[in-house]
Amino acid sequence: MNYDLVVIGGGPAGLAAAIEAKKKGINSILIIDRDKELGGILNQCIHNGFGLHIFNEELTGPEYADRFIKELEALNIEFKLDTMVITLEEDKSIIAINPEDGLMNIKSRAVILAMGCRERTRGAIHIPGTRPAGVFTAGTAQRFVNIEGYMVGKEVVILGSGDIGLIMARRMTLEGAVVKAVVELLPYSGGLKRNIVQCLDDFNIPLLLSHTVIDIKGKDRVEGVTIAKVDEKRRTIEGTEKFIPCDTLLLSVGLIPENELSKMVNLDLDNSTGGPVVNESMETSIGGIFACGNVVHVHDLVDWVTEESKRAGKGAVKYLKNQLMLQKDTVKTYAGYGIKYIVPQIIRPSNIEKDLEVFMRVTDVFKNRELVIKIDNKEFKRIKKSHLAPGEMESANINVEDIKGAAEISIEVQ
Repeated sequence: MNYDLVVIGGGPAGLAAAIEAKKKGINSILIIDRDKELGGILNQCIHNGFGLHIFNEELTGPEYADRFIKELEALNIEFKLDTMVITLEEDKSIIAINPEDGLMNIKSRAVILAMGCRERTRGAIHIPGTRPAGVFTAGTAQRFVNIEGYMVGKEVVILGSGDIGLIMARRMTLEGAVVKAVVELLPYSGGLKRNIVQCLDDFNIPLLLSHTVIDIKGKDRVEGVTIAKVDEKRRTIEGTEKFIPCDTLLLSVGLIPENELSKMVNLDLDNSTGGPVVNESMETSIGGIFACGNVVHVHDLVDWVTEESKRAGKGAVKYLKNQLMLQKDTVKTYAGYGIKYIVPQIIRPSNIEKDLEVFMRVTDVFKNRELVIKIDNKEFKRIKKSHLAPGEMESANINVEDIKGAAEISIEVQ
């Protein structure tokens, strides 16, 4: 099997990247996805709030995915479902397997990685206690309730206030469960402000900041959890323990970019994002291998995933047409005070037509501050911000003319 472009992942990132590449003139494209349907995580996100930026209307997750799937089918882009990629090589050759075709050797001139991310589990955060039934990641519970039609519990505590945890607090309530509390280790929520209001405040669900679960009780099924306050160093404070009876604990304790294939092919990874280091075209450290969406860094809005993935699709097309300039005039991005990371990490001005949008996350909650952009350590621009929070991604536009001949761009909070 030979293709010009193989996209690994059929979620919102993979769909947008493949469609963009097809529109730009690449006809030999294959999407590979291990699920039985295209659309990725959107299929289980039946709440609305998607598409406000891309379509200027509010859609549910399946509706958002369906628009891209229909466009994909109209463009006759080939895809293989229920297919697992086993190996990816530096020369872009792929070994994949599925029940229908068996073992496949696929040759490709370019690859786009769009595998998304996975949830951090109980084992990753080392919660003490017994191992009863009733402990789920929030995404697993979402799939059980929204797709499989199973209710996961009646009395629920949620650890972690990321967006999926907040959304599941509302979902469980609407299905008749009692959500006793959402418990958050940090002194601020990790989710979008609108989700705190719509999912917790509107349903009178308490959000306990600077708290964590320190014990799980129960033999066959969860009987309750013990929570406690934590200090500024996230250590539990003695005497603040409280037992909450419940039959279910949902974990919304972070997402990890799914980068086993990236590690297999020895891509350079960013310690802050957990994803590949990419340049302005979303190209990784290996020429011809691109990455986009949550496999690069975890996004809070699927609209941003779509925009970023279009950039990866365009980048792959330029690579296939030998229109990408090599890295001789690179500008590196650096995260200064208050900034956790900046994507892309490398910029080649020669490959930018006019301007480039860079994305970043802050390390803490800041009020009435400014994002200060420096070029070669000289202040270039200030962007006023009334509110900055780790749960909400920030962006800034960089004009190509301003960085020609520069060596680095840094952004910090002041």
